[in-house]
Amino acid sequence: MLALKDAEFEPVAGDADAGRTGASESDPHTRRGPFRPERLVTARERQTERLSSFYFRALDLLAVTGWTLMLALAIDGAPLAAPTGQILPVAIGAWAALSLMRTTELYRFGRGERVVVHLAKLWGAFGLAGGLAAAVATMTGHASALPEIAIWAVAGALITSCLHLLWWRMVREWRAQGRLTPSIAIVGATKHAERLIKDALKRRDINVLGVFDDRLGRAPETVAGVPVLGDLDSLLSHKIAPYLDRIVVAVDPAARQRVAEITKRLAILPNEVSLIVDQDDQAGRDEALARLAEAPLAPVGGPPDPDRRAFAKRMQDLLAGGLLLIGLAPMMAMVALLVKLDSPGPIFFRQRRHGFNNEEILVWKFRTMRHEAADATASRQVTADDDRITRLGRFLRKTSIDELPQLLNVVRGEMSLVGPRPHAVGMKTGETESARLVAEYAHRHRMKPGMTGWAAIKGSRGPLHTAADVRRRVQLDVDYIERQSFWLDIWIILVTAPVLLGDRSAVR
Repeated sequence: MLALKDAEFEPVAGDADAGRTGASESDPHTRRGPFRPERLVTARERQTERLSSFYFRALDLLAVTGWTLMLALAIDGAPLAAPTGQILPVAIGAWAALSLMRTTELYRFGRGERVVVHLAKLWGAFGLAGGLAAAVATMTGHASALPEIAIWAVAGALITSCLHLLWWRMVREWRAQGRLTPSIAIVGATKHAERLIKDALKRRDINVLGVFDDRLGRAPETVAGVPVLGDLDSLLSHKIAPYLDRIVVAVDPAARQRVAEITKRLAILPNEVSLIVDQDDQAGRDEALARLAEAPLAPVGGPPDPDRRAFAKRMQDLLAGGLLLIGLAPMMAMVALLVKLDSPGPIFFRQRRHGFNNEEILVWKFRTMRHEAADATASRQVTADDDRITRLGRFLRKTSIDELPQLLNVVRGEMSLVGPRPHAVGMKTGETESARLVAEYAHRHRMKPGMTGWAAIKGSRGPLHTAADVRRRVQLDVDYIERQSFWLDIWIILVTAPVLLGDRSAVR
């Protein structure tokens, strides 16, 4: 089988934990199937583990830099006052070692790579870096420093080898726990799907969580032991969706019209979609499965990619979100006291909302409604002069101070400072669920939801009363996702307060 086509897609709500709900094992639509682990890991959790490579590289940078400074101190006694010629060789060596470790992909920890090969690359990087440092020392007339340079290269390789052995063990444990094993769903209960599943069962490096078929009436109840969970509509609204990394279309590519219809319907979602072609030779099928199963840690070199952008955004959230949480803690404590004094009930209101990859998260807010009138599903959206809102709540909502507890969600990694605003699970616009009004609605979940966002500062905040409101919100959110950058996030954060406070017409 060969992956031919990649696209973007993401699903929604059905049966992620059917095996633990007491459902009958004889029912193929609820049993776990041969791949289902005891604990399913969401795509967001797997992304968090994959981004660990950036932390690994940062620790390498600190270790190599620290050791280089110690060596420079030993050579001269005062490295900052030493002549440039004495410091330059080891400085160049350190730069070369770190660069070679990156370019040889020592931070990917690929599934099939052996630790001996990994360590050989690492020692080779320090060997080349040490040779370069020695050449520079010789050319600049500081050949007397060659013994110290040799010590630097050997000790540097030993230090980083210890670090990488620790990380190798961590990555191996993550894989054993399924935290790096990709999960897929197959579209098409076909012979191609059966063959893929049987090959995947032999390899055990990929989880096939379920099969969906656009022609459900002709489909069997299971395919090689994997339950058929429904048709394409079921896939678009299944609870298994937050756990999926990819959708694999196993329909014969010769049926071009059918394939085109399927891929068009799946294109509204943010998960990757692959079309596979059945091959007669085992080597070709193994190669295709290896591409599906490959889950290395995120690459730290080369041009910007989604993983690097996600890591930069996470660092931004941790630093800025942590500082804001600490700085605003006194004000939040005061608001909590006022909420308690204003009306009976809890201080906080918690609501299940859609997060990254449609994962359900619990979002925190200060309570702004009467406790007995709380609406966890947003089945009735807020209107002007809403009788459910308390006196203090009206002010908190108008100023968005009620959203400040979401800094906890940001620090926990469930939300971001900037992104599409999270909508309540099952939120309705009129009598219809909002997610069903716009085909591209699920595109909003290709990024973590945010406390503020492009849509919020462009006037689309608060309740959505018409399909046109939903359409405009989704358009602005997708526009932000495609344009997201560090500087755009900074701009949105800076203008959020004046824009929201100056929007007197907004209903929240």
